[in-house]
Amino acid sequence: MTSLITKLIGLFSQIPLSLIALLARFSIAATFWKSGQTKVEGFALDFISGEFKFGIPKLADSVIPLFKDEYKLPFIDPSIAAPLAAISEHVFPALILIGLATRFSALALLGMTATIQLLVYPGAYPTHGLWAAVLLYLIAQGPGKVSLDHWIAKRFG
Repeated sequence: MTSLITKLIGLFSQIPLSLIALLARFSIAATFWKSGQTKVEGFALDFISGEFKFGIPKLADSVIPLFKDEYKLPFIDPSIAAPLAAISEHVFPALILIGLATRFSALALLGMTATIQLLVYPGAYPTHGLWAAVLLYLIAQGPGKVSLDHWIAKRFG
């Protein structure tokens, strides 16, 4: 039994970290991207559902009231927080997905996750803990070999 467990552990350790990083990047990018898509009108891009609408994005009418009435962030006006969140939930996931500035983009989304956890939905710690773990993995380990960051580092040292 011990040798079987040892062999299984050896097999598990052969899972490429680049594969784990790619799955982590896709998953966390999709999570934040889909949230960002709920905040805009006129632009939709979802490869999984097949929804494509290439117009000029604008903030949805419901978003500023959402930030004002439900999120109630201290220290920042909803008319500023809402578009910042919408932009952040599109830019940083896109960068993470292609693996460009991955560690810094993951750090930005980790800050957003901490804000959501501490100030908006403190009871959602299981979900936010999972997001934080994925983002911390990307910060610590990087995006893996299937990324622009890896290509740039290899090409330019």
